[in-house]
Amino acid sequence: MQIQNRSSQPVLAARPVGGALRVFLTDDHAVVREGIRTLVNAQPDMEVIGEADNGEEDWRKIRVLFERQTPPDVVVMDISMPGWNGTEATARVQRSWPDVKILALSMHEDRSYLRALLEAGASGYVLKRSASSELIRAIRVVSGGGTYLDPTLMATVVDNFVRGRSPSALRGEIVGAALSEREDSVLRMIAQGHSNKEIAVHLKLSVKTVETYKSRSMEKLGLDNRSDIVRYALTKGWLV
Repeated sequence: MQIQNRSSQPVLAARPVGGALRVFLTDDHAVVREGIRTLVNAQPDMEVIGEADNGEEDWRKIRVLFERQTPPDVVVMDISMPGWNGTEATARVQRSWPDVKILALSMHEDRSYLRALLEAGASGYVLKRSASSELIRAIRVVSGGGTYLDPTLMATVVDNFVRGRSPSALRGEIVGAALSEREDSVLRMIAQGHSNKEIAVHLKLSVKTVETYKSRSMEKLGLDNRSDIVRYALTKGWLV
């Protein structure tokens, strides 16, 4: 199952039309990188432009790519690495270059890892055991501004969200917390992985106004962070 935007929802291009999708690989196992490199480079519209075997090297090499004006569109990020782990590296990359999409690649099925990566700014999460069938699809989804979760984790995420809400919060979501049209649009685009600046351009609003709509809708729904927004979006069917 692919978590992606419906055709009626806005999708902002992650790269110039006609250019190859630039992918950067970060994993401390050379054999894993080799396999992913082969898979990605076999696609006619994708190319691997760099690799790193830990989070700190990832950040340094991406900085060089930006200096050369050839930044990656998507970083495929392992989680368990020496030094900076995938969560820390994701947070640092997102702080420095928020337009770069991060796709976590992990052997961990524990939802605590998923939550940590989403909160750090990742746009997707794929299990290594299903990478051969899901990775390319996931790269395409996150590069287009969507959010991708490995099918194995879907039921867990939705169930966890529902069980984690208090009765009063759930009542608010169903009855007393109707979002305005603008609040709905802003929240949907946040769940799809768009930045406040991208949303402002698309909706012809100021960034400050977007932030206001975001805060207001999160308060109405009792949501605390981006991972809560994504889980809420899944329960509403916004990302299917």
